[in-house]
Amino acid sequence: MPKYVIERELENAGKLSSADLQSISKKSCDVLEELGPKIQWVESYITDNKIYCVYIAPDEDIVRKHAEMGEFPVSAVNQVKAVIDPTTAESK
Repeated sequence: MPKYVIERELENAGKLSSADLQSISKKSCDVLEELGPKIQWVESYITDNKIYCVYIAPDEDIVRKHAEMGEFPVSAVNQVKAVIDPTTAESK
């Protein structure tokens, strides 16, 4: 199933409290439960003014539906085409 990276612009995201992050996480999980098992949240990365979320989903439409239902901002949705890491440099 495709993997997506969602970019969400959110001013002062890096200053969100633990309680704020827990509330956002709960809301996301509640929406995911409503949408069913085809969409999965893998993890999110919080930076100063953005949140980058990784999802596994059948298509971009359901990723955007999740954002709409949760009232989460979406700046971009990008399908992951490949994953590399330091081991990619090793010869086979």
